[in-house]
Amino acid sequence: MDDKSNIFDKVQEVDLQKTMEESYIDYAMSVIASRALPDVRDGLKPVQRRILYAMIELNNGPDKPHRKCARIVGDTMGKYHPHGDSSIYGALVNLAQEWNTRYPLVDGHGNFGSVDGDGAAAMRYTEARLSKISMEMTADINKDTVDFSPNFDETEKEPNVLPSRFPNLLVNGTTGIAVGMATNIPPHNLTETINGVLKIIENRIENDRDTEIEEILDIIKGPDFPTGAMILGRRGIEEAYRTGRGKIKVRAVTDIEPMGTNRQRIVVTELPYMVNKAKLIEKIAELVRDKRIDGISDLRDESDRQGMRVVIELKKDANANVILNHLYKHTQLQDSFGVIMLALVNNVPMVLNLKQMLELYLRHQEDVVTRRCRYELGKAQERAHILEGLLIALDHIDEVIQIIRSSKNVAEAKERLIDSYSLTDVQAQAIVDMRLRALTGLEREKLESEYKELMARIEELKAILGDEKLLLGVIRDEITVIRDKYGDERRTSIGMDDDEITDEDLIKDENTVITLTHLGYIKRMTEDNFRSQNRGGKGIKGMATIDDDFIEDMMMTSTHHYVMFFTSKGKVYRMKAYEIPESSRTARGTALVNLLQLEAGERITAMIPIRSYSDDKYLFMATKQGMVKKTAIMEYQNIRKSGLTAINLKDEDELIEVKTTDHHNDIFLVTKHGMCIRFNENDVRPTGRASMGVIGMSLDPDDEVVGMQLDTQGEALLVASENGLGKRTLMEKFAVQHRGGKGVKCYKITEKTGNVVGVKAVNEDHEIMLITTGGIIIRMPVSGISLLERITSGVKLIDIDVEKDIKVASIAKVRQDVEKEESEKDSEEQEISGDGSEDNFEG
Repeated sequence: MDDKSNIFDKVQEVDLQKTMEESYIDYAMSVIASRALPDVRDGLKPVQRRILYAMIELNNGPDKPHRKCARIVGDTMGKYHPHGDSSIYGALVNLAQEWNTRYPLVDGHGNFGSVDGDGAAAMRYTEARLSKISMEMTADINKDTVDFSPNFDETEKEPNVLPSRFPNLLVNGTTGIAVGMATNIPPHNLTETINGVLKIIENRIENDRDTEIEEILDIIKGPDFPTGAMILGRRGIEEAYRTGRGKIKVRAVTDIEPMGTNRQRIVVTELPYMVNKAKLIEKIAELVRDKRIDGISDLRDESDRQGMRVVIELKKDANANVILNHLYKHTQLQDSFGVIMLALVNNVPMVLNLKQMLELYLRHQEDVVTRRCRYELGKAQERAHILEGLLIALDHIDEVIQIIRSSKNVAEAKERLIDSYSLTDVQAQAIVDMRLRALTGLEREKLESEYKELMARIEELKAILGDEKLLLGVIRDEITVIRDKYGDERRTSIGMDDDEITDEDLIKDENTVITLTHLGYIKRMTEDNFRSQNRGGKGIKGMATIDDDFIEDMMMTSTHHYVMFFTSKGKVYRMKAYEIPESSRTARGTALVNLLQLEAGERITAMIPIRSYSDDKYLFMATKQGMVKKTAIMEYQNIRKSGLTAINLKDEDELIEVKTTDHHNDIFLVTKHGMCIRFNENDVRPTGRASMGVIGMSLDPDDEVVGMQLDTQGEALLVASENGLGKRTLMEKFAVQHRGGKGVKCYKITEKTGNVVGVKAVNEDHEIMLITTGGIIIRMPVSGISLLERITSGVKLIDIDVEKDIKVASIAKVRQDVEKEESEKDSEEQEISGDGSEDNFEG
């Protein structure tokens, strides 16, 4: 007794360091290989794979009723995953949440949580079944396509990997923290991802070559998050796709809406991936409370079943873009997604680039389809073997019946059949099991037809197994069907990152038409959207306008030119032409307040395209109250995002037009009451950027300047009135005066004509466009418009419906010889555009 107690009481000495190292390494490897990291082949962690397989075993498919989640969790835990039920239910919920999983693998029924971070209801209340696309994950699993292993107590078998008929690892992404490593793979668009796999297949089938990663980058544009939002720039995407690691900036989708009385609101409709909406709103409220952000008057969540809508109302005269930039900086309205493309390859964790991921998936599919073909070939050969025996029996049916009837038992009958017709045991068994209906002619035809089809199928399967290209063709056909069935449009757009240096070489330098509407919507279009019409026509629909909106300014420039935007409040902003979103001819465009940091009530009154800055060029400005100003263009070389003061204005005055000049021009100012003054620009001395300028024209109390033109822009002044009448008058009919006078009459105003709305300097070979308040545009050659004296009303230019209170809103000038002018510009090495010799449309 004492001896035994001494044995048990003896202290076993161990090396603690060695024991800890061994135990911790065992634990770490278990977490890495069996818990936290996905397999590169099916993109699933063990718990997710076990849930899907348990649901298959429960026959819980999309065509069956939902089952209680408690039952699914219980089966998964009892058969395959001997861990806590909370971890299994958490993984199940994740697979069903549309804002977490791009293409949900589980169809949930009940409360599965929300984007606000609310948890799902207890599993006894919720129900689930497999989604339609998850059936593609487990397709053909019973055809020996994947290896199975014993479960934890060796009472069941579980798959080591799922067949996964689509590249789930990239399509749905994953996140996991193991020991000493982590994975964070973003979700992708199914159509793009499968197209990437198809590109690899096609290169191997058609060209016998490997695919370059650049080819895949052209197809897979970037991550496609279930919550939408916008990715800023491509640098992070490219880095992640080429190296397996990268940081992607994601920004919420916002819109700035007017509220009236000089107030605006910011509306958030899409959030970055994995951002908790409730916590985001709480954070914004905290910033306002702590006075870290000023200008927000109200904050509320208007989200409903139709979609997300977080409204941030701003105080009067607050700059919406400035506040939005603060919110991007201090909240998760702009977030970064750290990509780590780490997955298990043959149970070893590896960081993979995009090409490696797709190639490893394709290798898995080759293995799956090869094994399935072998399985189907074996089954087909077994069945064909039996059919051969049945057909032999039918050829000798009388003798076969005689043998069976005269035999004492089945074993003797089988033995005699085998001896008589050289059959196998399997064939003999099939013959003795044969039913009498097989003796009918129709049944014999069926057997012969089935045998013929089986032999064709056997030949096909042997050909596939013997030819890698045929095998790849089968994979191509199968995943193409999945792409066409489940593919959808991208939700996440890819925009430009202001911090990245844009490589303009990637953007084609071409002519583009830019239009700006009265309510501040801008868009860029290709120049072939418009064709010429004759004078007096009805015009074509220029855009889908909203009430009281119409195109107010139009010009043609190059995509690589800067566009300077001058506002009614005397400020100037600048952006590249290609940064203006491109739209169709009938699209409304993008609100300019979403592109420029405009103040409340500020609107664009002039747009000037410019390639670069030159010492010998000036900007000449005119205001509604007849003030003019000339400033060297070099003073506007450094324009901040928040804009720059271009001119100081008196109360109630507005900047209406800006031109580039070179010290040698005559200036024409025209008023809405039909008065015109011509003076030389040297009458106006150059002043600084923040100056007010001098008087250019004396006006009657109710009159105002509607346009400014230069003598170098054409040989005649074309004046148009609001009721669609207009005429040309040669510039030589206007004598040069000193600035500051009242000018002379240039248009005869009547009730029929209405007030003057615009003036353009034109030549015989020019074309003009007239834009009405109804959104109609008509383009016509200037040569068809009468050349008349100063004090006349002109001819009808456009047929407008006066009864519906439609009027001409503005006119724009078009040049027909665009290509000729472009080549002339290149040869003259002019640096500035917008002075009448450069811009092809002038608003």
